[in-house]
Amino acid sequence: MSKWHIAQMNVGTVRFPTDDPRLAGFMDRLDAINALAEASPGFVWRLQSDQGNATDIILTENPLFIVNMSVWEDVESLFAFVYRSAHQGVMAQRREWFERPDEAYQVLWWIAAGTTPTPQQGLERLRHLQGHGPTPYAFTFRQKFPPPDVIAQPEDMQPQPYCVGWS
Repeated sequence: MSKWHIAQMNVGTVRFPTDDPRLAGFMDRLDAINALAEASPGFVWRLQSDQGNATDIILTENPLFIVNMSVWEDVESLFAFVYRSAHQGVMAQRREWFERPDEAYQVLWWIAAGTTPTPQQGLERLRHLQGHGPTPYAFTFRQKFPPPDVIAQPEDMQPQPYCVGWS
């Protein structure tokens, strides 16, 4: 068993309040997508409120800014869920529900197995990525760094063929 797990946070600014009918196509899928994540190989944990998702967890002054955060056993399991499951279909429609980001909106980082990251840590890692680019501290699928105790070069997991919704 690995000493390390991968944490991820992705953020977005929804185009409408979460109770707006124009966002129903996204909100109505949350339970199914969250259940899919939890049933996926390698899943460890996800951020959620008492309502079962993270859309009502407010981390900034902008009520339309929402976060998603999870922990996985390894990057490959997370990649398979994000780009090779029914989750990809939701991503294909994201421009209907989210403002187009003008900077990094997803960040990955290694955590000790058995620990749980906080949303504040996720936002700090995202700010680091936005300000410094990919580093071992905060990175992306395009430049994946190995766990802290592994000596290896960064790897490009080539998410572009699977990444849909912003083209």
